Amino acid sequence: QVRLVESGGGLVQAGGSLRLSCVASGNTFSELAMGWFRQAPGKERVFVAAISWNDVATRYADSVRGRFTISRDHAVDTVYLQMNNLKSEDTAVYYCSATRNYGLAYARSMYDYWGQGTQVTVSS
Repeated sequence: QVRLVESGGGLVQAGGSLRLSCVASGNTFSELAMGWFRQAPGKERVFVAAISWNDVATRYADSVRGRFTISRDHAVDTVYLQMNNLKSEDTAVYYCSATRNYGLAYARSMYDYWGQGTQVTVSS
């Protein structure tokens, strides 16, 4: 079992930055592929970014590529999402996810574990 706890959400003006963190516990962090998804009000949860278990590969949604960066720190079992140049359409609840079944996962169905989410609100 893997427990994921996100933090770092908040209210920011358009053009600003936030860094989300997700601490994983209950499993060997280095064996987990990690991802971030988001869900806006009234919409489905969608893929944002992913990083492979060995940090070799990353993948981003077209809507965030060039603005968001996913990374991980194995020393503290944490995955990050650095979000720059935020836009109002980035407003959503952001969820951290983990899987042991794929080297790099970019679809919701590929993940087994989810955090509780953290709210990001971007004011225009």
